Amino acid sequence: MMVSPPLACFSKQAGRITCTGEQKQQLAHRTSGELMVVLRHISVAFSAAMAAVGTALFIALNHFDKRRVWTPELDYYTFREEEEEHSEKQVLVLGLDGAGKSSVLQGLSGAGSRRGCRPTRGFNFISLHTPACQLDFLEIGGGEDLRMYWVDYLRRTHILVYVVDSSDRARLPQAKDELHRLLKADTDIPVVVLGNKQDKPDTVSIPELREALSLSSVADQRKLFLLAAQLESDGLSRTCSLQMFQDLLLTLV
Repeated sequence: MMVSPPLACFSKQAGRITCTGEQKQQLAHRTSGELMVVLRHISVAFSAAMAAVGTALFIALNHFDKRRVWTPELDYYTFREEEEEHSEKQVLVLGLDGAGKSSVLQGLSGAGSRRGCRPTRGFNFISLHTPACQLDFLEIGGGEDLRMYWVDYLRRTHILVYVVDSSDRARLPQAKDELHRLLKADTDIPVVVLGNKQDKPDTVSIPELREALSLSSVADQRKLFLLAAQLESDGLSRTCSLQMFQDLLLTLV
């Protein structure tokens, strides 16, 4: 760094060396510049220290490995964090909007299926307590704006339940594409496909649904199951009983 020589003062008054007005201005300007350089260095050092502290906190928080869980409150869902326990298994419930995901969860919770249930625009969550473990069902809405986030939730999921509206033939190709996108994103997670609304007119049969979803192209070693389901006022009907569904899930976790 170049350092300028000190300013010389040439005026002498009463045995004292004094500076002219112009020299005083130059000296004040130089002092101000040096002060700004010192403050700039202090600011850089402070920013570096804060970045180091932030990095340390981030590593420490991730060390505790906490998960995110959505819990229902009336028609809204509040976000909370809790530590994952070994007895809790998360089941991710996905499917296109209108496939009947919320109705399936209502049937599992014992609340029954409500007619005219609105499609989920965010998240839905229920817990099912069994002697073996606690099954935490997390449903994510099937709207186009939410499907892009589906893959992000596969990492902490133990089982994927994919619900398909068997009566909506026009959207079966779209349901197939979304399903295979999930299968490619995670090649190990067990998958249960529910062919829902089997009681509706003009619904596709289970063999037809298997063909429409191209499930035969999935590798043989993949744990993938296709079940028929229809929802009535008392929840899951005998076509896919609640106990059968629970037993299958418990064997997969």
